Amino acid sequence: MIPVTKPFMPEKSDFEAYLDGIWKREWLTNNGPLVNELELKLKDFLGLKHMLYVTNGTIALQLAIKALDLDGEIITTPFSYVATTSSIVWENCTPIFADIDPNSLNINPVEIEKCITDKTTAILATHVYGNPCEIEKIDAIAKKYNLKVIYDAAHCFGTTYNGKSVFEYGDISTTSFHATKLFHTIEGGAVFTTDPELLKKLSYMRNFGHNGPESFVGLGINGKNSEFHAAMGLVNIKWIDSILENRKTQSEYYSKKLINSRIHFPKISKQSGFNYAYYPIVLESEEMCMKIFKSLTKHEIFPRRYFYPSLSTALSYVESKHLEISDDISKRVLCLPLYYDLSFVEIDMITRLILRELNN
Repeated sequence: MIPVTKPFMPEKSDFEAYLDGIWKREWLTNNGPLVNELELKLKDFLGLKHMLYVTNGTIALQLAIKALDLDGEIITTPFSYVATTSSIVWENCTPIFADIDPNSLNINPVEIEKCITDKTTAILATHVYGNPCEIEKIDAIAKKYNLKVIYDAAHCFGTTYNGKSVFEYGDISTTSFHATKLFHTIEGGAVFTTDPELLKKLSYMRNFGHNGPESFVGLGINGKNSEFHAAMGLVNIKWIDSILENRKTQSEYYSKKLINSRIHFPKISKQSGFNYAYYPIVLESEEMCMKIFKSLTKHEIFPRRYFYPSLSTALSYVESKHLEISDDISKRVLCLPLYYDLSFVEIDMITRLILRELNN
């Protein structure tokens, strides 16, 4: 069986060494030493001054919306994981979907501006598959209309933009360290901001609003993460250069095999240092997409229709909206298997089956 992804598993003995320390200290959560160590090592690797390690990527989004005191309408993308939209609704705001660019698959700045009303307070954009949005254009729109910007950068660990971590952009950026991500802490996420005062506010919010054991600063939530999860992150960060290099090599091998086929590939930003988080292909029709999907699954190869369906038509708790490009692309996109120990032999088999269907 070849799944669409597998969690990276480090050396078990390295993880157990951290567990021994946890057992000795008996400090399991509440901003323990491993959480602090992980934050420092991540900031060092990413070249960042500020970040907070949190429970997961969804909590990160909810904290971002709450910390910016947002209400009203938030313009967002329909081509993303459901948490991008559900977090907006969960925080009592209204998601307004703007269509995507057919080449990058990211939210289209032209469509963002069309959606702005006197109720709009923010833009929540996803860097799809780790490919950065048109950040300068989004920033210009936000400044023109006095809007806040949150980036859902769940796919972006290791991605750079204009030589800096993509996490540095927006009022707040968020990410996920879920087990399926190229860097993971089993469950986890982070919030990033370059504003020290906003970071301070987020740090209180992450821990119920506590300012000492008997004092509180505003409304908070349990957004902390444990020493056990931090331990996994500390082991995995030692492997991150190898993980990123493997994914690049595997992706380039896929592309070499599929280069002359009738497949569209997302256009990667020229300003990006790309992380090869996923290997998406866009087929010429939904019929061809499903033919390839069925052929692969028949051979116990499991790609994913990621993202399908378009969120603009999929959710009962938001108003359905037809968006031509997102609706169309979501029906034709497949993410092919990509993970640390995926072999060239397996990629050969996957691409051979795809090309067979394309040429039939």
